[in-house]
Amino acid sequence: MKAKHILILLIVGLASCGRPIAEFTYEFENEYAPAKIKTENQSEKAETYEWDFGDGTQSQEESPEHVYSSSGHYTVTLIAKKGDKTRKTQKDIFVNAPENCLVEIITDYGSMIVQLYDATPRHRDNFISLVEKGYYNDLLFHRVIGGFMIQGGDPDSKGAAPGTALGQGGPGYTIPAEFVDTLIHVKGALAAARTSDSVNPKKESSGSQFYIVHGRTLSPEMLQSIGSRRGHRYSAEHRKIYQEIGGTPHLDGSYTVFGRIIQGLDVIDKIAKVRTTQDRPDKDIKMQMRVIK
Repeated sequence: MKAKHILILLIVGLASCGRPIAEFTYEFENEYAPAKIKTENQSEKAETYEWDFGDGTQSQEESPEHVYSSSGHYTVTLIAKKGDKTRKTQKDIFVNAPENCLVEIITDYGSMIVQLYDATPRHRDNFISLVEKGYYNDLLFHRVIGGFMIQGGDPDSKGAAPGTALGQGGPGYTIPAEFVDTLIHVKGALAAARTSDSVNPKKESSGSQFYIVHGRTLSPEMLQSIGSRRGHRYSAEHRKIYQEIGGTPHLDGSYTVFGRIIQGLDVIDKIAKVRTTQDRPDKDIKMQMRVIK
């Protein structure tokens, strides 16, 4: 009996040796939403893998990267497979809420993450309120001028027929200007559209329409000329930004800048290149928005 018992244990041991081992580590690129993790698969004897990131997303890559779009507690599951044999391991991941106020703007050309400035609280709070109501969902970037800006937020653009004149719609109110000298029209700046000075001497902002600066890089001479016309002297930091990153400095002090794209500048470049007729894209560019929490 003893010998038979030993034989059974050996058979079981050999069988278990054929099963894969599931193991992985991960590291955060950023622990605040939107948070990106990079996994390192340390499994052994496996042929295929199945990942579940706990937010409805799966992958079969060996060592995938993943972005958590919102804060929260997530359980990552890895299943390592070899034939009909499997092993599973799980790890808990905690993603913190962002320290700054962030909004994601989603388009067919990719997503942009915009940080809203606390220095312009009226514009910040109004924008957040509209986003949370779903106001911007399915509206268009109805005005695109390469080297200048891309504009959207007109409620009349939702479902607008081709050739329809756009740019006059809004929620029925304006927002008092919030000019801040340190917030400039650098590439990626989020600013409020408005009507002209002739009918709007206080430079009050549209309640919903906004633009994102595309712009161009400027030489020191061009900046000097713009500054002289406006009676403004740019700091060394701002001169460097406009020379290296680009923007539209001639709008500084005339339109309220209330945020800046911190991820997805390439999306602005893609949209700025689309074909347009009278500045409206020939193919509709819809947006979706959400507050990142």
